[in-house]
Amino acid sequence: MNRLIQQTMLAAALLAAAAGAMAAATVTFGDTARMTDTPRWATDRESMEVTFREHIGKLAAKLPAGQDLTVEFVDIDLAGDEFPRVAVRDIRVMKGQADWPRIHLRYSIEQDGQVLRSGEEKLADPNYLMSTSWYDHELYGHEKQMLDDWFRKEILKSK
Repeated sequence: MNRLIQQTMLAAALLAAAAGAMAAATVTFGDTARMTDTPRWATDRESMEVTFREHIGKLAAKLPAGQDLTVEFVDIDLAGDEFPRVAVRDIRVMKGQADWPRIHLRYSIEQDGQVLRSGEEKLADPNYLMSTSWYDHELYGHEKQMLDDWFRKEILKSK
């Protein structure tokens, strides 16, 4: 029994050490209600924030151990245009004209309290309906693809 406790404690310590070494992400948002084009309802905006936080967290997991990614969403203009349909549900229509997704963000990558790199980006994808994506049938799929492209080209290129 004593050996089992020792093994359990060792496994817990190793797990805690590994979790501490993993890359982390901190994601913040400006006032989403005042951004160019975000959902009209507060609950839908909160859902959008959670979706983007989770997605940035998945991307940050690709960074080397010990590096932390901080992203601040300054402005968001989602793909398509939102039209009120009924009092409780809106519909987003994507025409592929001047309704492409745009995201303005600031970011930094830190390790051991030191900023390795930081910057400000204005992402846009005017051809968003012409490209295929892993996220084609997901909510905010065009924005996720745009964030993936930015992360691959700007963040991972110089690691």
